[in-house]
Parts: sequence; C-alpha cells; structure tokens
Amino acid sequence: MPNFAIIGAGAMGSAVARRLIDHGATVLTHLDGRSDQTIARAKSAGMVPVELRALADAELILSIVPPAEAIGVAEFVAEISSGMPAPPPFIDLNAIAPKTMQALAARFDGSRVEVLDGAIIGGPPVPNKSGPAIYISGDSVERSRPLEDYGLRVRRLDGPLGAASALKMCYAGINKGFIGLGAAMLLAASRSGAAESLKAELTESLPDVDRKLSKSIPDMYPKAYRWVAEMQEIADFLGKDDPAAEIFRGMAGVFLRLADDVKGSRVLVRQLDEILGSPETAGAMVMP
Repeated sequence: MPNFAIIGAGAMGSAVARRLIDHGATVLTHLDGRSDQTIARAKSAGMVPVELRALADAELILSIVPPAEAIGVAEFVAEISSGMPAPPPFIDLNAIAPKTMQALAARFDGSRVEVLDGAIIGGPPVPNKSGPAIYISGDSVERSRPLEDYGLRVRRLDGPLGAASALKMCYAGINKGFIGLGAAMLLAASRSGAAESLKAELTESLPDVDRKLSKSIPDMYPKAYRWVAEMQEIADFLGKDDPAAEIFRGMAGVFLRLADDVKGSRVLVRQLDEILGSPETAGAMVMP
C-alpha cells in the first residue's frame, strides 16, 4: 500500500511530498484540471499522479490546500472512502478555524474515516532544515506517526479536534496580520508623501521591524490571494462579539487588494518595493 496521498500540490504540498519521498515514502496525488505549473511541480517533487479514487489506497490522506477549498476536499475524500472497510485516516492541514474544522469533520459522519486536525507552522520544507512544525490534535492513538517516520516534524497537541486549528489561527493572526498591517501603513505613507521618512525612522528606531517587513512583504505577494480566506477564518475564530475580528476582516480586504494588484497593474507592488528598497522579485506571481 502506498504510504501517503497529498491533495494539493502547491508550494507547501509539493515540498511536504518531497520531504516524505526523500525519506523513502511513496506519495500519490490527483492532478486532473490543475495548471501546467502545478503538474510540473508535483512531478518534480516525485509525486505519483493517480485517479481520484486511487488516493484512498494510501495509508494516510493529507489535505494541503487554500482554506476556501478545505471543505470541498473533505467532501470528495468522504466520497471516495465511502464503503471501505478500513479507509485511511484523513488529516486536514489547512489554515481553518476550529468551527470550520468541526464542520469539515461532520462530512465524515457515518463513515469509518478517522479525521485528524492539523496545522503547518513555518515555510515549506527545504533540504537540510528540520521545519516546518506540523501540529496534530485528536490523535490519541498516533495515526500520524508515519509522518515522523518519513522525515516530518510532528507535534501532537493534548487537546480535542480543533486545537491545532486554533493554534494556527492565533499564530497566523500575529505573523500574517503583522505583515498585512505593515503593508497597509507603508502604502498609506506612500500616498501621503511620508514613505521616505517612515522607512528611515523604521531603520533607525525599529530595525527588527524593518528587516521583518523588508523580507516578508515581497515574500507575501504570490501568497496574498491565499491569505484572504485565512484572514476571514481568523475573524470567524475570534467571533462576532470580539472587536478584534474586524481587524482581520480588514486584513482580508488588504490582501485581496494586493492579490488583485499582483494579477494586474502591480502598482501597489512597485510602491512597496520602492519603499522597502527591494527590486520586484521574479517570484512575485500568482501561484496556482
């Protein structure tokens, strides 16, 4: 039986697959309807393209997709696993709120599929580095153990289904929220003629902030479209009675505007790069 199936051959999914494959695993995926770039990325990582129902032949099925696609993936995994006497466990590793995770798990009601809640914190795996950290909750019998056996760093949370998703929401709210806030205020400075002075002041009085923004904002461009739904998930996680939820609904708007700019005129990208003193990177393009 193949070791793993990964649904989602984006930058993270394909890199996770490569790490597993480099440690001797077989990784199945489904590529029908995907872009040429995604197909090339999956094949470069060594993933094995199969028909949709063949994904259920794996020992574990992992979902690594944009947040807005998480429920849909769960629905078709539930469908292909239906009727199997011993279907593989399903691990959702997407940036979704605990409430969304509960709704996702409900898609498997009445099936034999064991659903685990996961979260990835850190960038895609790269050679000779141990990250990212993969947090798993609801895994009392260590169904996720094979991930460790094939080279991934797994941290199990002593909490119910949804605990890993909650951790991801909190971490992403701080990390990506900071990037969105920085981008918004740098653009405001550009509009008002204060950009040069703001950059100088950040360099002098907040050098750590300046370094973080100078690296993280250009890295964000190709991912901005994915962060829109993630900010909405964070707002839902906080709840309608928490005024901080409005902050993240606003952040969703910031990233949506930037995502549209990346696909179109790139006016905002050029403004940010000019302030940060970094040339527009070749990687600043939409990822499928």
